[in-house]
This record gives sequence, C-alpha cells and structure tokens, in this order.
Amino acid sequence: MNTGTETNDFFSQKVLGHPAGLFILFFTEMWERFSYYGMRAIFVIFLTSALIDGGWGWPRINALALYGTYTSMVYLTPIIGGILADKFLGHRKAIIIGAMLMTLGHASMAMESATFMYLGLAFLIFGNGFFKPNMTSMVAKLYKDFPEKKDGAYTIFYMGVNSGAFLGIGMCGYIGEKVGFSWGFGLAGIFMFFGMLQFYLSQKIFGNVGLPPEKIVASATYNAKDDVTSEENGGKLNPFTKLDMLFIAITAIIALVWIINDPMSKVYNTNIFGNSTIAGYAILTALVIFLSILFSRISRYSPVTRDRMLAVFIIAVFYMFFWAAFEQAGGSMTIFARDYMDRTLEGSSALFFKIFNTCLTVIPLSIISFVLYKLFRQTFQKYAVANIFLGSSFLVIWGIVIWMLLNEFNQSSTEIAATWFGILNSFFIISLGPLFSKIWESKYNPTGSVKYGIGLFFLGVGFLSLAYGSYGIPFGALTASVSIIWLVMAYFFHTLGELCISPVGLSYVSKLVPGRMIAVTFGIWYLAIAIGNKVAGTMGGMIDSISKEYGLSNFFLIFTLVPFAAGIIIVLLGSVLKKLMHGVR
Repeated sequence: MNTGTETNDFFSQKVLGHPAGLFILFFTEMWERFSYYGMRAIFVIFLTSALIDGGWGWPRINALALYGTYTSMVYLTPIIGGILADKFLGHRKAIIIGAMLMTLGHASMAMESATFMYLGLAFLIFGNGFFKPNMTSMVAKLYKDFPEKKDGAYTIFYMGVNSGAFLGIGMCGYIGEKVGFSWGFGLAGIFMFFGMLQFYLSQKIFGNVGLPPEKIVASATYNAKDDVTSEENGGKLNPFTKLDMLFIAITAIIALVWIINDPMSKVYNTNIFGNSTIAGYAILTALVIFLSILFSRISRYSPVTRDRMLAVFIIAVFYMFFWAAFEQAGGSMTIFARDYMDRTLEGSSALFFKIFNTCLTVIPLSIISFVLYKLFRQTFQKYAVANIFLGSSFLVIWGIVIWMLLNEFNQSSTEIAATWFGILNSFFIISLGPLFSKIWESKYNPTGSVKYGIGLFFLGVGFLSLAYGSYGIPFGALTASVSIIWLVMAYFFHTLGELCISPVGLSYVSKLVPGRMIAVTFGIWYLAIAIGNKVAGTMGGMIDSISKEYGLSNFFLIFTLVPFAAGIIIVLLGSVLKKLMHGVR
C-alpha cells in the first residue's frame, strides 16, 4: 500500500500548519479524556460521601480498593484491544466500538445503583481497551511516511489529551459536587457520545488507514528471513512455546482474580481465595512465574537485544513506582482536598479566586474554540454533519461554563470544589510543557536515568508539601482546615515530575525494542502502569489506618521517602543502564 496516496485527503487540508485530519483525532481524544478524567474526579468522592450528600457512604479503604482495581484494569485491556484491532477489526472500528462502550459505561454509572455501577465500570474498562491503543496507532500510521512531522503531530495530540482532562475534571467535578453525582457521570457520557459521532462521520478523511487489515502478498524478491534474523530486528525468532503460553495464562488468571478480589473482600466480605493469606501467596506465585517467563525469554535473544530488553524492564519498574505515588491524585489527594482543606473563601480572597478561575477556564476554552473554527473552515463542506455535532458539543460546553461562572459570582463567598484542584495538573503541563521540550532539545538535556531521578525527586517534594501542611492535624482526625497552598504546590511539583518521566519512558521503548517486539513490550509497559495504579489504590486505602496510628503527615511522608529512594537508586544505575542500552540515548 502507498500511505502517501491513501492519506492524501488527510494531508491536503491544513489547520494551523498541520493536517486537518489530525484535529479530528485531537477532538476525539479530547472528548474521551474529558469523560475518563471527569468520571475519575468524582468517583471516590461519590463512593465516600455520606448518603445525605448523595453518596454511598463507603469507608475510604473500600472506595480506594475499587478505584485501584478500575484504574489498573483500564491499562490491561489495551493489550487485548490492540491485538483485536491489528488482526481483525482495524483501528477505526475498534475506536468506534470503544467509544460506544464507554458511552454506555457512563450512562450506566449515572443510574447510581450497584448493578449499573459495576456494569458501567466493565463497559469503561473494555471500552478503554478498544479505544486507547488504537488512537495512538492511527497517528503513528498516518505519519509513517512523514517521520519529520511526527513529533509535532504527537505534541498536538498530547494537547488534546490535556485539554480533555482539564475540561472534564473542571466541569464533571463541579456538576457532580454542586448539582448531583448522576449529572456528573451523565455529562461524561454525553461528550463521549459526541466524540464518537464526530469521529465516525468524518473518518473518510483518513483514507484507508485504520481499516480492517488486508492480506498482502510479499514480493518474490523479499527475503523475510534475512530481515527477521537481523540484529536490528531482534536477532533470531523467539516464538512463545506451549509452556510459555500456559504459564502466561496461569499468571493472567491469578492476577485478574486478585485484582477483582481486593474490592470484593473489602466491600462484600467475600474472599475468592478463601482468606488474605492464600491471596497473598497466590499473587506472589503469579509474580514469580511472570518474572521467570520474562527473564527466560530475554535470555534467549542476542546479547544486544537481551541487554536492551533488560534496560526497558528496569525502567518499567521505576515507572511503576512513579505511578503508585502519582495516582494518589484521584484517591487520597482528592479525599485530602475534600475533608482536610479550608476551601471556603470570603471577601477579597473569594473575588480573586473567581477572577482567576474565570481566566483559567475561559482562556483555554477560547483557544480550543478557535482551533475548532479553523477546522470548520477546512472541513465543513465535506464533513458538515460531523462538524455540526462537534460544534453543538462546544455550544453545550460554553453554556455550562457560563452557568458555572455566573453561579459562583452570584455568591458572596466561594467554596472551592474538591475536584477543582485536579485541573492544576493539566494546566501546569500545558504551561510548562514547551519549556521542558526546549530543555530536552538543548545541550542541558540530561541522560534518561537522571531525568527519572529528577522526576521522582519532584514527585517526592510534592508529597513533602502535603506532609508539612498536614503536620498539625491530630492523629485519626477525619476533618481539618489546612491551607489550599499545600495541595497547589503538590500538583505543581507532581507535574514537574511527570514532565521528566512520562515522555521519556515511551521514547525509550520505541528506541530500544526491535520493531517486531514493540507490541509485546508495550504490553509489559502497560502492565507496569496497571500494577502502579493498583498499588496506588491499595496504599491510598490505608489513609485512615496510618493516620490514626502515625498521623496524616506520616502517611504522605511515605510517598515522599519512597520516590526519593527510587530516584537515588536509578541515578546510581545510570552507568549500568547506559551499558545495557548499547549507544541508544
């Protein structure tokens, strides 16, 4: 196939110097992130809020167990979704299926019954599995023959991710807390539906990219064996044996049962394994089997490939530590914002916040709306219906934003929504991202291990600010009135850490791993993130027991010391990693 001709329409129309079709993906991804982060912002608050406040009154440990299970499983299903898309569905159909499932998921959660909530979570988990890997694959394939444009394309795409997170947390969070949780969950579903329709109705702009795979007859002059067995492509083939597949199946089943068993044992007092001791031995057994498979396979590759795969594994372990702490944002940090902070502002402080929040909301939304206008000018004639749905969604967004801001200005005092602080991460990323990009491109660009060390250090400093801010809270206290500045500082430093770590990991996977092994390696990478998310929920669920015994300050101090230690270790491993990478930077 000739990618240049099949994506001709994609590259023929430009918006702000980039193909118009890229912004179709931008807005589709934006609405998906809107729905994901919007739902995540209110999920734990909904579960732990008192019945009189519209919540379910769950203990924090139960809510965070379910939260950790959900956020971990959304990083496991992309492995399945990516395989199904590559072999059968094609990326486009997988994206549409995923968006539809997620729409049904948010709609189910809006019903606020136990049955519909678990059904909704299942829809969201599998929907994300179809959607997440195939959006990034679409960008990669559309720019396959234009590598010089790929960095710019991913930068635009990443802005869509953060724009969606910014709007979703701000709006779904506010609606959920101020109006009702059903409305917050429902709003996330509405915009996911808009995103699906917009993508479906304008998909012809992508040519043949993303359609179901076709069988391509190789040229008679092509020697596949020479390419497959070259060092650049990983050396000799290393197919999975039947024993490998058996052990992988056993590990996957045990891990999946353990992940589901955690909230079940806490919420419904039903332990699938019988008791916690057996559950612990089961997951330890699964871990040993998984590591045995991993290292036995790595050892079968050629020396250079083996070393580089080992380097990816080491980096993934530290990435797991990062996410275990960073994902407290949707759990213990949200609880801290709701129950331990003084969020009520009066007089000049309230007025300053209202003005700041207005600028923080209106300016980014105006910029995104300007991009939308530019897209309309290029694509409305060919894709009118898709643009009408997209434009209508923005009219709804503007209507809600204006109502929110007027509602706040009509009140003499202001109570900041606990979910509001979540938008700071996206705001800081959008603000500081270009600066970090310039540093990474300059002569001051540090090595990967140093970037990881700096990122983990910033992460620890963020939690140190929370530990210091909560120092005076009595042991076991369920409420307090800590200044908001400590949480703002935490999100600031956490974002600095994310900017150091998150882009670096994916870059190393693409550089270190041979092309034919990328799918499997990304599966391992997502697995590391999934484990990190589950650990985040488990550790966050200990907030009450640890704060009762040692104080809330020491709870956050744990998330300070662990990243500090991990950061020091990976910096010390710098020379080892450099040797394992064999020249890759």
